[in-house]
Amino acid sequence: MNNFFKKIYFFIIFSLILTPFCVIKSTASSGTLKPTITVGVPTDRCPMLYVDDSDNIVGIGIDLLRIAAENAGYDVTFEEIEEKTLKDALDNPAYDLVMPLGSAIKSAAGQDTVISEDLMVTPFTIVTSVGDPLPDLTHSKIGMLSSLAGGAETLKTLYPEIEIVFFKTMPDCIDALRKDRVNALIHNTYVWSYILQKPSYKDLIIHPSTVYTVEFQVGAIDTPESRALISGINQGISMISDSQRQAIILDYTSRKLYKYTFYDYIYVYGYIIFSACIIIILITLHFISQQRLIKKEQEHKIRQLTEYDSLTGAFSAAGFNKKVIELLQTNPTTPYIITYNNIKNFKFINNQLGRQAGDDLLRFFVERVSEHLTPKEAIGRLDADHFVLLAIIPEGSILDNRVQSILTPIKNFFINRGSDYDVQVSYGIYVLTPSDYETLEIDHMLDYARFAERKARESNSGDYEVYNIDQWEKGKLLSDVCGHFSTALKQNEIQVWYQPQVNYKTGKIVGAEALCRWNHGALGWISPGLFIPMLEQANLIYELDKYVWDKVCQDIHRWDKQGDKKSISINLSRFDIEANNNIAKYFSDLTKRHNISPLQLRIEITEGAYVANSQLILETTERLHEYGFIVEMDDFGSGYSSLNMLKEVPVNVIKLDYGFFRGELHKDKSKIIINHIIKMLRSLQIDLIAEGVETKEQADFLLDKGCDIMQGFYFFKPMPVNDFEALDFNNISLK
Repeated sequence: MNNFFKKIYFFIIFSLILTPFCVIKSTASSGTLKPTITVGVPTDRCPMLYVDDSDNIVGIGIDLLRIAAENAGYDVTFEEIEEKTLKDALDNPAYDLVMPLGSAIKSAAGQDTVISEDLMVTPFTIVTSVGDPLPDLTHSKIGMLSSLAGGAETLKTLYPEIEIVFFKTMPDCIDALRKDRVNALIHNTYVWSYILQKPSYKDLIIHPSTVYTVEFQVGAIDTPESRALISGINQGISMISDSQRQAIILDYTSRKLYKYTFYDYIYVYGYIIFSACIIIILITLHFISQQRLIKKEQEHKIRQLTEYDSLTGAFSAAGFNKKVIELLQTNPTTPYIITYNNIKNFKFINNQLGRQAGDDLLRFFVERVSEHLTPKEAIGRLDADHFVLLAIIPEGSILDNRVQSILTPIKNFFINRGSDYDVQVSYGIYVLTPSDYETLEIDHMLDYARFAERKARESNSGDYEVYNIDQWEKGKLLSDVCGHFSTALKQNEIQVWYQPQVNYKTGKIVGAEALCRWNHGALGWISPGLFIPMLEQANLIYELDKYVWDKVCQDIHRWDKQGDKKSISINLSRFDIEANNNIAKYFSDLTKRHNISPLQLRIEITEGAYVANSQLILETTERLHEYGFIVEMDDFGSGYSSLNMLKEVPVNVIKLDYGFFRGELHKDKSKIIINHIIKMLRSLQIDLIAEGVETKEQADFLLDKGCDIMQGFYFFKPMPVNDFEALDFNNISLK
């Protein structure tokens, strides 16, 4: 009986032992679903844990845990943790397990954890810059990712005196190493195998010796369910063979997992890309240059066909018009003439001597004339034997000499070739007027020159006629004056004269106005009323005024050395201010150069200049005051004046143009106006000089009304410097 119960007892025990295996086998064979566990992992640790191109979470740790789970009878899904740290992730109930952990830690909420056996052991190694020795970790500053804080605690335990600096990203770590803020970097060896695939990190080297190892484990909050799950996972881990584990590690670490970014390609192939870009740019530039060259050549051919005469090389009618407009716009102050030239009896030459002879003559005509042309002149062929010429008006008799040097060889063209035919040329001259430079109606100018040529041809009185003889004379005079100007300055033909200014009340000379006179080498004494407008037209007035200012300063300096200080008024025109926008500094430098006081050089600006360019003149006047100069308004009352101007213009002295009030018809009204002007200027505290005083009556009237300082022919005419210096400055009655 006892044996029977013993048999029953052993049967029950044996059945209980075999039941789980039978259930597992039955479940597997019957196809029932495996339980699924969710594992939270970070995905920034390639090749351990990362997201591949198919957005799947993969890596060494993923493959090992997947095998362990399958060995334990579980399906596993992996989720990328959104928490900042693994400690935070442990508190998330959405995860059954969290990976990777290196040891049992407390969660962020302070809960205990349970961890698995090691899926693998990960070695941590050092990376330094190439050429740097392996540092002594005992006294080193080491850089690590802040996500490896747990591993850093292990390192600190091994090397208590080590200094660890945490960085958020790997690029931050690398930058710190390159800038010597840390001696070395420490990370998982397998991660280094991935990171150092980046081309720009080729200056870094991994040292093979392992600093320490960290267990690669999974864990969860410590609960009975978690313990059962970890127990099953541990059973699955134990079934992973070393060869299986090494195969997985080798598979991932031998792959080129790093994906090149745009900047990596630039880094690796930068020189090639740069060279290719340079080559492409050069090819493109060469192509553009060739296209421009081709276009330029085509334009040149078209221009040659349209703007030049194919037989002679002179400008065509259209080309001549275009060139004349260009020259007139470029040289608006140059006096020009246009000539219309006709070879007489040209049909006879073609008929009797042959067309080739006629063509040779036309070519010779252009060649001969072109030899005497400057870049500012031009020749054109209108048709057949009709030529036109834009030329600068020469000085004096130079025109006749120039014409003869051109026409004589043309006249003897056939004679010098064995024929007795004498070539005759008639031409008409039109002198350009100032309005021609504005309207630029070239056809009208040519018509005038053609009309003059016809008159010369029909009259048989000479070879040429001038359409506008008065303008011709003006043009010649302008040429004589402006063309000789530079020579006149060098040869001292232009002299500075002085017209004294007197205090009529005291009978003393108190100053003078500087004027200029020109004793032209060929024309004799020229009136300022003639040559000054011409120099203004030719933009030469600034050169004249600078010459006068310098001479005046020389005289003032000489008088100062003689102990005789004088103040002189000089004229400043709007042309001078437009030519030199910083004219005030020019005057300051001038007085410093000659060692005289600014108060001795009084600046006269005409009232008309303030009207013509008020803003610029006002600014100049203010700057002159800043440099210490006295500014006078010249010609007040000459036709531009207004009460508003007296308010706006910051002048020290008004020069009243007494000549404006001259005349018997309105004599009484003039006196009333002068009287009130003097009173008004006294109230405004503006000094007054009356100029143009010609009679004792005028002087007495001005003195009676309170104007003491005067200038005019009644006292003195302008005179050379020697005569000025000989005056008795204390007694004008001895003049």
